[in-house]
Amino acid sequence: MNASPDPLTTLRRVFGYRAFRPLQRQIIEDLVRGADAFVLMPTGGGKSLCYQIPALIRPGVGIVVSPLISLMKDQVDALRGNGVAAACLNSSLSSQQARQVLAELHSGRLSLLYIAPERLMQAGFLDRLRSVDIALLAIDEAHCVSQWGHDFRPEYVQLGELRRHFPGVPMIALTATADPQTCEDAVPRLGLSMAKRYLAGFDRPNIRYTVLDKCRPFDQLMTFLEPRRSEAGIVYALSRRRVEELAKRLADCGIAAAAYHAGLPNERRHAVQEAFRKDELSMVVATVAFGMGIDKPDVRFVAHYDLPKNIEGYYQETGRAGRDGLASEALLLYGMQDVVMVRNLLERSENADQKRIELQKLNAMVDFAEALTCRRRVLLGYFGEHLATACGNCDVCLNPPERFDATVEAQKALSCVYRVGQRFGVKHVIDVLRGARHERVRRFRHDRLSTFAIGADRSAAEWRSILRQLIHQGFLVQDFSSYGVLKLTERSRPLLKGEVTLELARPRVHATPSNRRPQTATMPDHPDDKVLFDKLRALRTRLARDQGVPPFVVFGDATLIQMVRRRPGDPAGLLAISGVGAHKLARYGSGFLAVIEEHCRRTADPYETADPPGSGDLGSI
Repeated sequence: MNASPDPLTTLRRVFGYRAFRPLQRQIIEDLVRGADAFVLMPTGGGKSLCYQIPALIRPGVGIVVSPLISLMKDQVDALRGNGVAAACLNSSLSSQQARQVLAELHSGRLSLLYIAPERLMQAGFLDRLRSVDIALLAIDEAHCVSQWGHDFRPEYVQLGELRRHFPGVPMIALTATADPQTCEDAVPRLGLSMAKRYLAGFDRPNIRYTVLDKCRPFDQLMTFLEPRRSEAGIVYALSRRRVEELAKRLADCGIAAAAYHAGLPNERRHAVQEAFRKDELSMVVATVAFGMGIDKPDVRFVAHYDLPKNIEGYYQETGRAGRDGLASEALLLYGMQDVVMVRNLLERSENADQKRIELQKLNAMVDFAEALTCRRRVLLGYFGEHLATACGNCDVCLNPPERFDATVEAQKALSCVYRVGQRFGVKHVIDVLRGARHERVRRFRHDRLSTFAIGADRSAAEWRSILRQLIHQGFLVQDFSSYGVLKLTERSRPLLKGEVTLELARPRVHATPSNRRPQTATMPDHPDDKVLFDKLRALRTRLARDQGVPPFVVFGDATLIQMVRRRPGDPAGLLAISGVGAHKLARYGSGFLAVIEEHCRRTADPYETADPPGSGDLGSI
């Protein structure tokens, strides 16, 4: 494809988007100039365009490293749908298909090639690439290279050699789920110490977060799913056995659901995934330990039946909802039995350092689940991002708990953290506050501190809640690189001095999920709009089935919604809609314009919707 040297022109002509999202243009221009970049951008934030557009503008082929075959396929299908010459090279291809891809690579017919890290780093393939003009190297899911990453993969470590093999080729590494420790570890491992870092933030405001204490969990899940039967969604569970059981029970309730986990035959997993991508299945039940790599933009909800092992995994999994920017929901069912189960799994690790890291990450996940402050604040705070005001789109904001003046309790807690030298974690600080006289407290002589037993009037659970909220609101920070020790922040100084007061939330026992749509909802709600939307979806489904691709490859829901609202009457009007590029306009434009015109004509003249006089069967008169 001959792309314009101007990134914005390429964005509009090829991908059909009118404007860049935050940071995209700067990243793209850096790569076009030949510079390196490390990008931290939320799931659904537009990471792919950051390397796809430079690959189209620069001479040669863009090499994209991805760990997930399914994600490669989604990306390649979407690119081809926009008229871009793209292919993937992985174990799912037959020998003949692989040879065809290699022939296209060497003939210069590819703009982008997606490849697994194991295949890329083979000596023979690296030698092959030296004879190819490479536009750029893109490493997706870059957190996989770090031991701190929630999805560490040893094969990713070898990617650090790419800079030595291809010193003049611009390289970009991208991730949506990396805390500060992971970033600091991943950047040098990939040879990107001199690369410019772009941090786009983690907030997904279109996702509503809800956490419920587990109590008859299947009934809770069904209450949540009942009004969402026709929507696409993913349900995560901890074990393969539970995945199978849940999928069967949901199917027995009349929901088009199927199981998906690593223990299933490859053919079965592929069939389930394809059915989900093509809207033949509405729900997939999957293990939290098995990444699906789904790039389906119209997933409307993600439900966790069990507690994920860490916040990074939870964030990545919930981020599979609402990638099109439309209102979506994330439900987590939380029970202490899940914590015990996950902790037991982690304790089996023989790597002491890795086990320590994973247990600390589990504790942070528990803090999120038990939070009594804005969930989005907690989630973003974990990744080092501060949200100035409560989000208004989580269960805590929508159903706030009772609050109390916690100034004195907060001062006690902060003073205790200071008195123990900012070198101990939550449990030890609570033991000192409550006056526990066990061996560890005595060994460090913390039973002689002025803060010893000053909080004996409160339970350990209450102090845990107070300390968690102090962390979430930025008065304390928990250093996971140093065994989760608590440290004071500058924000704690005026609180300790009594210059400000503080309200905190009391623990809440139960809540009920809200079926009220988020305020950001943008799905059609007027009856006439719904009718037209369904007509456009039906056309999209027919076209996708004829081509053997998922419906979102034709057009996403967000694009169809804009068609409903604007009701374009000519190609120029259709081209002005986000998601409609030149290739798709030429391929699909006339069909969608015809549906819109026919609908508008019928609704403008109500007599058109009825049989005209004399058209009935008169034979019986």
